[in-house]
Amino acid sequence: MQSAFVRHMARLGATFVAAASFFTAMPSQAQGDLLVAPTRVILDGRRGTEIILSNIGSEEATYRIGLELRRMMPDGSLVDVETVDSNDKEDAALSMIRYAPRRITLPPGQPQAVRIAARPEAELPDGEYRVHMSFRAIPQQTPVSEQSAEPAQGISFKLVPVYGVTIPIIVRHGRVEAQVALHNPQVVQGERGPELHLRMTRQGESSTYGELRVKKRGSGEPIYVVRGVAIYPEIQSRTVELPLTPEQAAAMTGSLTFEYREMPENGGGLIASVDTVLG
Repeated sequence: MQSAFVRHMARLGATFVAAASFFTAMPSQAQGDLLVAPTRVILDGRRGTEIILSNIGSEEATYRIGLELRRMMPDGSLVDVETVDSNDKEDAALSMIRYAPRRITLPPGQPQAVRIAARPEAELPDGEYRVHMSFRAIPQQTPVSEQSAEPAQGISFKLVPVYGVTIPIIVRHGRVEAQVALHNPQVVQGERGPELHLRMTRQGESSTYGELRVKKRGSGEPIYVVRGVAIYPEIQSRTVELPLTPEQAAAMTGSLTFEYREMPENGGGLIASVDTVLG
């Protein structure tokens, strides 16, 4: 049975413009014709939540929903982890997540919810546990009448792109916290132009996620903002390399404050900061 929230979304979602008015208030991620919100889920109790999927295309589409394991590398990239290579913490994360449905067909402009909850075992150690939920399009079968009647000459291939979205599902069990520090921000010349480089270090059991802001010392308005910077518990240090326009690079001179803050929708609290002077 659809929740009142989803029924309300269905009335709003008759057109993409109407659906977009909702998703501007909730961070969303799009790939192909699929829109997913929110883009990050944190569960810290037995109460579950919902992820809203919306088909913003013009044709009906079917998606397969699954769970994957990924680990963050020191450069901030995420690599896939096969279950045969998973550790105890990753196995526990996979086993505690419950969700439905596993497959969903969306008419155009029709949002629908995926229900998700965590059921941790009684003896589970305190900590943060994470899986990544994937939503992958299932290619439509080409009707026989539309297939070529001419015999194939040699070997032929038909490449069908499979679109998908993946979001982290984080379970925080017991008391978890984290402290982050920023180190050695600098502007360097990369292969494609100027870049901002800095290093982040983390201590504790929890991940952090927020936005990086650069401000002139004493000024309230940032000269540079990048959203969605994360550091996960499997690493204690990561490098951040961000592209800059020539104008942004020129502005990053003199006395500067680099701030790492929670996302505005989560309160915007200060996580870490460092003052420096760049020439």
